[in-house]
Amino acid sequence: MEFGIGFLFFMMVYLLTSLRVIKEYERFIVFTLGRADGVRGPGLQLVFPIFQTSRKVDLRIITMSIPMQEIITKDNVSAKTAAVCFFQVVDPFKAVTKIEDPFNATSQVAQTTLRSVLGQHELDELLTERDAINAKLSAIIDRQTEGWGVKVISVEVKDVEIPESMKRAMAKQAEAERERRAKIVAAEGEHQAAEKLAQAARVIGTVPGAMQLRQLQTMVEVSAEKNSTLIFPVPIELMQFAQAAVQHMRNENDEDEAGEKIKIEEKVAEAVQVKKQ
Repeated sequence: MEFGIGFLFFMMVYLLTSLRVIKEYERFIVFTLGRADGVRGPGLQLVFPIFQTSRKVDLRIITMSIPMQEIITKDNVSAKTAAVCFFQVVDPFKAVTKIEDPFNATSQVAQTTLRSVLGQHELDELLTERDAINAKLSAIIDRQTEGWGVKVISVEVKDVEIPESMKRAMAKQAEAERERRAKIVAAEGEHQAAEKLAQAARVIGTVPGAMQLRQLQTMVEVSAEKNSTLIFPVPIELMQFAQAAVQHMRNENDEDEAGEKIKIEEKVAEAVQVKKQ
């Protein structure tokens, strides 16, 4: 009787110690006498001590920082770069039975892949084509970790450190590029302005009175300002006409003076002839 009670108490304790509560984001890989017995969870599960053991696997997304790596780019520039990798276990059975430490293995693969892939690109590509490089890193690392039950979601290159001499050279290059673009924009603006001026000149030349209207508009704009001196522009044709009129008047005056002089001389000659008679 006492043996039966003791055995019953032992079984109750044994069953209580066999209970496992598995959370929603966890899975248990149960081994029965060393043989993998499948994936358990989530919820309340039984894992019998002595006969069974278990390994817990977290299914949540893991953020892993890839430490700073020294690389040499395709154009022989020495640089340092760091990245971050986002991955999760999608097959707990493989993550336990196929590899000892999937997290450390993923970290090592990410580091070697980072150095290899970035070394295939030039420095300008590392700075300007970041999205394409990130996608390439994610695809390569994911192919290598697929057999371990690990899914790489994304890899992001965080920092790219370059030597100070290279930074100064890139700054000079950027400044020269900005100056080149500014000169191109200014030249295009002058070209467009010249075309508009030529078009306006053609319109003014073909439309009668356009020049006078433009002059009046300019006078109105200038007169709106205070303490301004207004200089009225005179057309060249009008100045030439005035000069011709003045010259004509001078010529007429000269002719009149010559006629008067001739008349006076004739009168003097007549008077002298009368005296002689």
